[in-house]
Amino acid sequence: MKVIEAHGYIPHVKGRGQEANELKRTPEKKARRWVVEVAHSWFNRFRKLLVRYEKLDRSFLALNHLAASIIALRKIKLNVNIIYG
Repeated sequence: MKVIEAHGYIPHVKGRGQEANELKRTPEKKARRWVVEVAHSWFNRFRKLLVRYEKLDRSFLALNHLAASIIALRKIKLNVNIIYG
């Protein structure tokens, strides 16, 4: 922390247990999930990616791209009712 502050930066990372202590003080606040945790949980819904069966790297990468595009498509608000798996 001292090195960060010595270079003129403002630290934004909370220390271990600091967020838990803040939750004890104000119970109406909930702990936030990191963006990486949310993305991993979205990708874990695709069973084929959860356990890697693909032998080729390019096949695995293609499946990751496909999963990312499906996740992005699901986040778009559409006025049309689209049925997808």
